[in-house]
Amino acid sequence: MYAIPLTESAELRPLEPWQDAEFLAHIDRARSHTDPWIPWATWSTDLESARATLQKYADKQAADAGRIYGIWRDGTLIGGVMFVQFDAARGNCEIGVWAEPAGEGHGLISAAVRYLMEYAFTERGMYRIEWWNSAGNTRSRAVAQRAGMHLDGTLREQSLYNGVRHDMEIWSLLTHEWQGAPKSA
Repeated sequence: MYAIPLTESAELRPLEPWQDAEFLAHIDRARSHTDPWIPWATWSTDLESARATLQKYADKQAADAGRIYGIWRDGTLIGGVMFVQFDAARGNCEIGVWAEPAGEGHGLISAAVRYLMEYAFTERGMYRIEWWNSAGNTRSRAVAQRAGMHLDGTLREQSLYNGVRHDMEIWSLLTHEWQGAPKSA
């Protein structure tokens, strides 16, 4: 298995169905923190549903339509990044992230996002990377801003989640904007 170093004590690795128990333990630690924003955290409540979540992304990876990675710090899974959508033929993809409280404030999410952006633009030839977040999720918005993304607009009350309508912000970065961007996030 390969690992991409993010810091001396943290690395980015693929997150796969066989890691369901570790993923579930992580989601249990993150649940109160992620549930307001991320539906699949709500859906991963036992080993079977955690495995199903990871299998969904394994299937997407096999179809070249998405992928999920975990971020481990000092050997513990503390968050992750993913290609929510990946459409190589059209040159568009979407990146998403999550973290438990222990994974925040160390620059790990931003570093992992930078890696995914580099991969998408440089290795896969993507033209546009999108980022969707609830307008109320200020931490997610901050990651998009640090990555140099531009706010395309806000879809008012677009998403119904947990009985609440959320305004969704859509951010993007185009390949020619990436090529001129500073390489630190």
